[in-house]
Amino acid sequence: MRKVLFFIAAAVSAMLVSGVSAQAKPEKSIEYRQGVYRVIGWNFGMMSAMVKGDVPYDKEVFAKRAANVATMAPMVLEGFGPGTDKGAKTEAKPEIWTKMDDFKSKLSKMNDEATKLAAISKTGSFDEIKKQFGATGASCKACHDEYKMK
Repeated sequence: MRKVLFFIAAAVSAMLVSGVSAQAKPEKSIEYRQGVYRVIGWNFGMMSAMVKGDVPYDKEVFAKRAANVATMAPMVLEGFGPGTDKGAKTEAKPEIWTKMDDFKSKLSKMNDEATKLAAISKTGSFDEIKKQFGATGASCKACHDEYKMK
């Protein structure tokens, strides 16, 4: 829990201190987006462990993790401004900036799926939650497959 709060605080602090916007230095924007991705990944990993049965399913914990992902997902795009293809080590492929409309579409789909997951995790059955978790994961994978270096 403390690590999640630390990552969220770090991402927000980076955004506020560096003024994540078109004026931000590319390395600060890259740092920001990597922080957002770490928070998403950490929360997604905990949900994945529950879905796989590696840890016991806890509806409240799962719902909290899903809400965290839904909150952070819309923040990703802020870290992909002009010039952020350079300036720091990144796993982002250059195609992001040449296919920005497609990239934004994939991020929008991920945001939609994460929002659905957060909603269904509060009231749905475990089977419904697992199904939506799969759809959310697939939307993440679609972007990673095309736009993340391996």
